[in-house]
Amino acid sequence: MKTNFWILGTALVLILVAGILHFNHYEIFSAGRFSMGFFAAGDFSIGVFSAGMFSIGIFSAGIFSIGVFSIGIFNIALYAIGIFIIAKKYKKAKLCTDEKTI
Repeated sequence: MKTNFWILGTALVLILVAGILHFNHYEIFSAGRFSMGFFAAGDFSIGVFSAGMFSIGIFSAGIFSIGVFSIGIFNIALYAIGIFIIAKKYKKAKLCTDEKTI
């Protein structure tokens, strides 16, 4: 349980540091095949708000997305909506096939 928070915390710090460095060197709004910015959209995107095929950010949406709030098919997130989810919120979820719910 503590390992998940360390991983998410480290990822958030790296994203925020990358965002701060990005403000000094590139654009706030970034779009393209490889994009990095506060608002990023592209096939490979890193940003606080990111959308793309592979996206990493606090709020991320994409096929493979990593973030605190994540929407996509394959998610690694604290709170996620998608098909395959690795999330703290759904860790205690039970299947509807046990005897009490049928």
